[in-house]
Amino acid sequence: MLSIQNLHAGYNGMQVLQGISLQVGAGEITAIIGPNGAGKSTLLKSIFNQCEIYSGKITFKDKDITRFPTHELILEGISYVPQGRLVFSNLTVRENLELGAFTIREKEVVNAALKEVFQKFPFLKERENDFAFALSGGQQQMLAIARALMQNPQLLLLDEPSLGLSPKAMKEIFEKIIQLNKEGIAIIIVEQNAKQAVKIASKTFVLEDGKIALQGGREILKNRKIKSVYFGGR
Repeated sequence: MLSIQNLHAGYNGMQVLQGISLQVGAGEITAIIGPNGAGKSTLLKSIFNQCEIYSGKITFKDKDITRFPTHELILEGISYVPQGRLVFSNLTVRENLELGAFTIREKEVVNAALKEVFQKFPFLKERENDFAFALSGGQQQMLAIARALMQNPQLLLLDEPSLGLSPKAMKEIFEKIIQLNKEGIAIIIVEQNAKQAVKIASKTFVLEDGKIALQGGREILKNRKIKSVYFGGR
């Protein structure tokens, strides 16, 4: 579904990604892990054209989308949830969701998308008229993900969805990610919670200094290097 070939990207002329190549299959969950500053978020931003791409190629469903404008990427079927639970706190839950459908002009299509999202996230239906600031941290993260689903994406990019959440909210977020994937959405997840991310992923890529240092399936957790970096050598 998605192919990245020899990607070099960064910000203001400073290169962060140095020759990244990877592929994501339809219906897969792909985890991107690694230490802070390794380029994980930059990788997602490069797919969504939120940073500078110096060279390389990104294709989605056999179409070259390198440097596509963000609104066109959304129309192609890619949605992005940045880190930090970015919701519009002074808007209602429903208004937040409607903003996720900003490229859709037909009201009946927006209403159908709302209905589907409310089926996936029943508590949002119950609180559709509440302001977003009144939601808990975990609920705000769910709202951010739900808003990204308003465009009915085929590929969902998630940047640190569990960041700053309680263990209970974190568990609920990962359960929701698994559910969305079972419904046919391919997912690329950047996560500091490496153990949980690897457990739910079809494959994992470990980034270090802007390069892929390791890749593999769930067995990657047994790698001595992974144990040292993430689990104190245990």
